[in-house]
Amino acid sequence: MTDAPSLPEGYELSTDPDRIDAGRVHHWLSTDAYWALGRPRDKHDRAVESSLNFGIYDEVSGEQVAYARVVTDRATFAWLCDVYVDPAVRGKGLGTALVAAVREHLRPDGLRRLLLATHDAHGVYEKLGFTALDQPDQWMVLAFGR
Repeated sequence: MTDAPSLPEGYELSTDPDRIDAGRVHHWLSTDAYWALGRPRDKHDRAVESSLNFGIYDEVSGEQVAYARVVTDRATFAWLCDVYVDPAVRGKGLGTALVAAVREHLRPDGLRRLLLATHDAHGVYEKLGFTALDQPDQWMVLAFGR
């Protein structure tokens, strides 16, 4: 596992839920994220309220440029989801730095595992120590739908 990459100059990370631009994040996810297309705003708001939220912000404008949330009991398990970087700032390392910050934020909790699902960003997560499931035959899912 590599050291945690730092945020590029000019950006700051916050876990303050009051800083989350809920409308902007909902727009990103519901219109551009394959896993959340069409997600209703009320469902999005409930998810945010029940999660540990991470935002990256432009230090000059204060505008939110990236988001991630974690569903966790803060003791044994966490699920990383809704990782998104605004297309206007992609390619600067913000996504990698965001996930690394999430990992380091959770490390003191002594979790047994941090899970996620991705169709297209395996390389980003592998750089940060994530691996495919060792025993996928031991995992199951109950899908209720969207």
